[in-house]
Amino acid sequence: MRGLVRSRRRERTWTDRYTILFGAAVAFVLAAPAAGRAVGAVPGAADPARAGAGLALIALLVAGALAAARAFGPVALSPADAAWLLLSPLPRRAVLRRSALILLAVSAVAGVALGVALLAALGAPDHATLRLLAALAVGAATAVGGTSAAVLAQASHRWDAWLLAAIGVALAAAALAAVTSMGPGRHLTTAIAAAPVPAWLAAASASAAAAAVAARAWTALGRIPARVLLDASTRSGNATAAALNLDPATLTWIAEDARWRGRRLRSRPWPAAFGPVRVRGALAVAWQEWRRLSRRPVRLALLAAACAVPALTARAFAPHAHAVPAAAVAVLAAGALAAAAAATTGARRDADDPALARLTRAPRRAVLAARALLPALLGGAWLTLALTALNAAGALPPGPWWPFGALCAPALAAGALRMARRRPVDHALPVLLSPIGSLPTGPLLWALTGADLAALGCAPALQALADGPSPSLAAAQAATGALTLTAYLTLNPRP
Repeated sequence: MRGLVRSRRRERTWTDRYTILFGAAVAFVLAAPAAGRAVGAVPGAADPARAGAGLALIALLVAGALAAARAFGPVALSPADAAWLLLSPLPRRAVLRRSALILLAVSAVAGVALGVALLAALGAPDHATLRLLAALAVGAATAVGGTSAAVLAQASHRWDAWLLAAIGVALAAAALAAVTSMGPGRHLTTAIAAAPVPAWLAAASASAAAAAVAARAWTALGRIPARVLLDASTRSGNATAAALNLDPATLTWIAEDARWRGRRLRSRPWPAAFGPVRVRGALAVAWQEWRRLSRRPVRLALLAAACAVPALTARAFAPHAHAVPAAAVAVLAAGALAAAAAATTGARRDADDPALARLTRAPRRAVLAARALLPALLGGAWLTLALTALNAAGALPPGPWWPFGALCAPALAAGALRMARRRPVDHALPVLLSPIGSLPTGPLLWALTGADLAALGCAPALQALADGPSPSLAAAQAATGALTLTAYLTLNPRP
């Protein structure tokens, strides 16, 4: 209350002003070298293939940011303000002013980064300063306009439909840019990259329409329903707590519980067969994961579409053909492990509640082996499609790459199960001093749990990315993947 009254009177002490100026100075000192390196790395004339891939990645980032803003709020309050100030007779716009200003500042900074990425994708053949300023204006306008549309979506169902349409347009633009980077329609990317400076300035001027959207969003702050703000504040508070506790798995539990909260569930007898398949024993316990995934086709569609992201990353970052950059390898490994981990809810619930797992009276090792089938199928299929896309994009050395996806499936399943069954972060572990700074061993070990086992089991495939595929590496990968999963199932039967 005191802070709200002080903000309404516009009273600031000298310590408030000093803190703001000192924080701005530190942020400038930290961000200036990185910004200088980013601007200095802008090419003079970008390759059309790399430009198309870069534009596709930027469009995907915009779509993901809009979807995240729609999911988390974006206007939210702290738990105390949501409990005391939101439901009070105070003017709602005054209560939400601080959150709105912070949101505006964050979106403006994100827009600047988006503008630098846009210029890096398209290049600056001439008048680099003017092109940089225009790109920054376009990026800032896109970020501020998208955030303002998300704020308006909280207050109006019509704007929520417009926001969904904007996300669809961004995804369609990403698909179009990805297709043009592969060959057909490459002249469109060339025309955009070689556009004259007046065209860039015209685009920057046209992007000023985002200011009108931001003004309308400011006026709509007082019309946002309290129920919407309470839900957004709850989601943001849970996300903040998970970030402070360095345990992102909490967010997945929250999302899963929120899906089933308020639904009416009916008791049904367990069927003797699911279609042509008869499921018994440990496979019957693990069959719920297959049913759960079949009821969420959107997740499968997103996983299938994400197979093209490593190829786009390779085209955007690779200096020459048949070279896999580190960014593409990181995206490939993270995507394969994430696809395998998308079907490990049952294993995670068994580890969270061992007593419930014992009620099934099924052998634990057999249940764990049955739960490894779907992660292995998803991870192997995703990696096969991603390697095929990388090979079609010319980013891999010549040779057959599709067998490595199936051969890495057991190791990916072992890593995904290890991730699902890991314990929360142990913050009591010591902090190690290293040349790059202090490293807390608790969060570090938590983040590496599962990824280390998958990397060990896929070591021959990682070697093939550098040296090229060969029968010896394929045989080594088959043996390593099978040995990794077998050892994990043998040594870790208990939840």
